[in-house]
Formats: sequence, structure tokens, C-alpha cells
Amino acid sequence: MALVTRNDIDGIAILSLNRPEALNALSPSLFVELQAHVKTLAEQQEEIGCVILRGEGRSFSAGNDLKAMQAGEQAPHPLFQVETVEMIEDLPQPVIAEVQGHCYTGALELVLACDLMICSESAKFADTHGKWALTPLWGMSQRLPRRIGVLNAKEMMFTGRVVGGAEAFEIGLVNKCVADSRLSDEALKLARSIVENSWHTLRADKMLVNKGQDYGLKDGLEFERKNSPGRASGEEERLSGFKKS
Repeated sequence: MALVTRNDIDGIAILSLNRPEALNALSPSLFVELQAHVKTLAEQQEEIGCVILRGEGRSFSAGNDLKAMQAGEQAPHPLFQVETVEMIEDLPQPVIAEVQGHCYTGALELVLACDLMICSESAKFADTHGKWALTPLWGMSQRLPRRIGVLNAKEMMFTGRVVGGAEAFEIGLVNKCVADSRLSDEALKLARSIVENSWHTLRADKMLVNKGQDYGLKDGLEFERKNSPGRASGEEERLSGFKKS
């Protein structure tokens, strides 16, 4: 059975973590499959304009698979998981995280690499590194403060408390919180509204915003002037073939 599945709909790739019986715990084997999908998507800029990352079953993911760690299961190399997370962040296409149920620790680090996030009312976000005497390696200390501010990030990290879906929206962790029954429809609706626009512009916007975060305002403005690709020409100029009239 595939641990990560892919389904394409009108220029949108939906990647699903597929270990529902284990709350989609992030085993090394799951990461191997996830990275393979991400590598393929990076080469499909003209076929895929947006990506949705979700989990099958009642949870997005309970986090790193501690049982697999205890059993000695290992990734291909020590930085394989963080490499995969960074590859998701670096995908040219916008990536939407669709979160229901548990989204703990490593799973939270995973969705923080996504550009946008929609959660359901059942969503439960937490950083539980402190409960296991572990420390962040997949980006928690950098991405969480940038997403929700240093004060909120420190509280989540220091206490390990659970943040529900409604509060996640209030503190800016997610774009929207919706009823569980509407979650997948709302994520797909957002993805469709994205792929209706120029994919050339989408790729440029993502690159400029993401890389621009490395600079202060003045240097960021200079970075934009020097690196904005400008208006598309020729074949690139077309809008998505999936744009509705």
C-alpha cells in the first residue's frame, strides 16, 4: 500500500498521507515516498499549478513516528526529512496544507513549509518536542515565529499546549477554519481560484515572497527589482488552460 498517494484534478495535485490507521505518523518510509512525489512535481510546472497536502482519515498527522524510531527504521541519510520539508517549501507551485485532527510537532513543521493552510474545526496543532526531550530540526524555531509571531510561537513551544482550529485562525497560523464536512471542498476551491491565474505569475510571486523574507525592506525591494521576471512572453503568457470563462 502506498504511504503517500497522488490525485490530479484540473492542474491541481493532491498529495495524501496514507497511514490513517497510525494517524499518518511520519515514518522514514513515508518521507521517502513523499520526497519522490515532490521531486516529480518540481519537474511538472506546466502540468501542475497548485498542490494540496492532506492526510487520510481523521488526522493530518500525529507527528514523527516514534515507534519507527524505536524500531531502528532510518531515513536514507540524517537530514533526509528536513531536506524533504525544504523541497516542499521550494516547490515552484503554491502549496496548500489541508489539516484536520492532529497536527503535532513534525507534522506542524511539515505544514509550516506550505504557502497556505486551511484547517477544520477539529484541527489540533501542537509542538510536543518538550514532552520527549527533543529539539526542533525540521524548521519549527524559524518558521513558526515567522508565521504567528515570536510571542505566540514561544508559548506554543515552551508549553506544548494544543491550539484548536478556531484559535489557529485567530493567531494567523491558518488562512481559514471551516467545518470538518467542508474542509476538502474549501481546500479544492482555494486551489481552483489559484490555478485560474497565470502560472508564470504564481511561480514568480512565490519565489519573490519566499526569498524576499531573507532581506530587510530596502534590500528586499532591490531583490524584487533585480529578480522579478516581468511579463511572460510566448507560450508562457497563456493563462491556465483550466481557467473558467
